Amino acid sequence: MPRTLPDAPFRPATLLVRGGQNRSSFDEMSEAVHLTSGFMYESAEQAEDTFLGTVQHFQYSRFGNPTIEALQNKLAALEGAEACRVTASGMAAVHGAMLAHLKTGDRVVASRALFGSCHWIVSTLLPRYGIETVFVDGTDLDQWREAFRKPAAMVLLETPSNPMLELVDLPAVAELAHAAGAVVVVDNVFATPLLQKPLTMGADVVVYSATKHFDGQGRVLGGAVLGSRKWVDEVLQPFIRNTGPSISPFNAWVILKGLETLHLRVPAMCANAAAVADFLAGRAEVSRTLYPFLASHPQQALARAQMSAGGTLVTFDVADQGDGAKAAAFRVLNALKLVDISNNLGDARSMVTHPATTTHMKVGPEERARLGINDGTVRLSVGLEDVQDVIEDLAQALDASRESLRPGLRDAGGGTAAGVSRAAGPAR
Repeated sequence: MPRTLPDAPFRPATLLVRGGQNRSSFDEMSEAVHLTSGFMYESAEQAEDTFLGTVQHFQYSRFGNPTIEALQNKLAALEGAEACRVTASGMAAVHGAMLAHLKTGDRVVASRALFGSCHWIVSTLLPRYGIETVFVDGTDLDQWREAFRKPAAMVLLETPSNPMLELVDLPAVAELAHAAGAVVVVDNVFATPLLQKPLTMGADVVVYSATKHFDGQGRVLGGAVLGSRKWVDEVLQPFIRNTGPSISPFNAWVILKGLETLHLRVPAMCANAAAVADFLAGRAEVSRTLYPFLASHPQQALARAQMSAGGTLVTFDVADQGDGAKAAAFRVLNALKLVDISNNLGDARSMVTHPATTTHMKVGPEERARLGINDGTVRLSVGLEDVQDVIEDLAQALDASRESLRPGLRDAGGGTAAGVSRAAGPAR
């Protein structure tokens, strides 16, 4: 008979390796991939009882699956949540958590500093359904207080935020939100459950893009929503069951395998990110460096109070070198030989993106200005390479971006090196 491993007594590293195990009768060491759409019944009566809910039996992989269940159990144990449901992507998790709970006439308060697609849901999608939405500066408690003078159904926030690494005072905002009747939903992607546990600070629901650190190797998409058993079973599960944002069992299995090394990867990436932040803060070509544990971060004290490490992301502004901040930032990105240009994050490989032209293009220039995103802003996800190699690559790219402005190095068309090929770098 398969052994059931208790989750509660174990520390995070053990939970990541051993938690949520769901062995079959074959006693496999690695979780099996139950790559099936449906399940059979021993009798018509069992099928009826399964649909009535009077017996426990898998029905259809859109509703549940042994591999998916193992992932959900592991994530719930790691987060300290009563229940979890996984989805096809991180945005499916955010969308599902919100639309499962909200209805016409409800009111949502959100931190303005959101990932571009999350911002679109709040600013554009929800109002289409008659849901009132209000944005606030997440760092300003007075704005939260003002927003909660009226009742609210839900709060959505990121902390640290994408891409500017702003912090929200979770206990304070959760207390204000609950007094206004709101469910607090926290996107905890940047911190991961290893660095921050929002449920212990007043959050009701936590959402993740499992595509990021959980997989950690750029292979598959996935998302997760965690909360109380009652809310997950009664509010979220009917929405997921009937609308179908289902994760593939294979993707769930890949994420399960990725989680086994999360406790090794994230601390190493955090240490690398801290070193990179220190390096960038000392470069003349960089006008601003943002990292939650950096002494210059305006919310360093709050970051250290809520997080056990500064995270794997560093955001910095490339200084305008006379031909525009965007051109300067593009020169740096195009000169990189080791670090890849990609809008993903949380990967074993370091990667950069230019938020104004990628992840936050659609929020518009006025909203980007409110968020502090300018044309020189670069978001860097620091990976597991030797940190000195990453720093040396950044150094040569910053050097090259400056040197390329010398008159003798301009291209024949009179432009700068912003459009040159990255042939010297790795193939994409």
